[in-house]
Amino acid sequence: MSQVKNNKDAYALILEAIDGGLYRPGDRLVESELAERFGVSRTPIREALQRLETQSLLTRDGRSLIVASLDHNQMSELYAVRTELEGLAARLAARHATEEEVQVLRDMVVEDRALLSDPSALSRANRRFHTMIHKASHNRFLVQQLDLVHRSMALMATTSLAAEGRGEDALAEHQAIVDAIARRDEDAAYKALRDHISVAFVTRLKLDAGN
Repeated sequence: MSQVKNNKDAYALILEAIDGGLYRPGDRLVESELAERFGVSRTPIREALQRLETQSLLTRDGRSLIVASLDHNQMSELYAVRTELEGLAARLAARHATEEEVQVLRDMVVEDRALLSDPSALSRANRRFHTMIHKASHNRFLVQQLDLVHRSMALMATTSLAAEGRGEDALAEHQAIVDAIARRDEDAAYKALRDHISVAFVTRLKLDAGN
């Protein structure tokens, strides 16, 4: 039982480190260093690395494992899938979300305004907001697919929320999404979330282009 727990912990720790920017695309991951950093034995670290490689979050550079990166085409493919799945989650949330879940979403939009000066914190809050919508869809299979998509999002070196003014616009878009879900307007919720992801993609493309 403890071995299973260690495997989960090692995987979660490494994934969180990549997601939090501790390890960025191109960084090499070494078993011994990871084991020392996280206080986990090398066996669960090795198994976690193999799992992350299978999920294409890590790639081989000779004999070394490095954090994968997304080229332009891969990023476009990821956003195409994310846009449709997120839109579906919003549509289903408008249909199935409880009043309590809607209230949590409303509270998140209000509370996240305090993070506008901190893009990293706002990015984490943004993920929590989207995860809440996924849960509010009450569709476990959709949640699983979106979880895979969001893991791959960790391979992007920057957050679109780092662009000047993007944080305020994103929160306004979040408000529109929540309002549509609260009205039980499935079409409006779907469109609002798809438009939100589309704007984020354009912003990211501009950041990557150095504009």
